[in-house]
Amino acid sequence: QVQLVESGGGLVRAGGSLRLSCAGSGRIFEITDMGWYRQAPGKQRELVASINTVGSTNYADSVKGRFTISRDYAKNTVTVDLQMNSLNSEDTAIYYCNAKLWLGSSYWGRGTQVTVSS
Repeated sequence: QVQLVESGGGLVRAGGSLRLSCAGSGRIFEITDMGWYRQAPGKQRELVASINTVGSTNYADSVKGRFTISRDYAKNTVTVDLQMNSLNSEDTAIYYCNAKLWLGSSYWGRGTQVTVSS
């Protein structure tokens, strides 16, 4: 199994920045892609950004140029950060960290709330 714990959410004004962090532990060396998803009230969960084992990244069109995902390993943990700049009200959502393993398993964190006030 993989355990994922998110942190860094909060309330920010439009135009501001936040940095989300996801700490992963457990079977981290079986992880392929890691990513951040978000779910706004009344909407489906959507991919925000992802990064694979060689550092290739993928972003939703709505966050390109504003968000940056990064990944780092240390001892027995993996950390995936999401730097979010120029936030707007449409970025308000619960943000979830996700990890996919080689054999197809997928793990989720509990989520962290991001609220952007206008």
